[in-house]
Amino acid sequence: MNKDFEVLTDENLYLFAAKSYYNPLGIDPEEFESDLKKFKYIKRLLNRYIVNNVLSERLILNHLIQLANVFGINAMLKILEFKLHEKKYWSILKPFLIFLKYMNKKHELHFFSSTN
Repeated sequence: MNKDFEVLTDENLYLFAAKSYYNPLGIDPEEFESDLKKFKYIKRLLNRYIVNNVLSERLILNHLIQLANVFGINAMLKILEFKLHEKKYWSILKPFLIFLKYMNKKHELHFFSSTN
């Protein structure tokens, strides 16, 4: 991985996402922005579960699958780690990632050893 992206920041997140982005129909800036917003939507869905105990499993799975398809699994996980750095989110998200076979031991150890 490029040294510029070893650690994601607000400054390099957009560039990392753009370099990782793949859409077979071509790159459309509006579509790219729409796909980036899915990270925010996942966080909202997780917050809704934390506050109201309402879990939209299928919607979360759908967003994760779409993100993995356009960013790739590793890039998606790296962006999720940056966007959802609090452990409260990962305890909810982890079963979805395992179910989809997006998380392996390497990812699990990296994510959970670096979160508070």
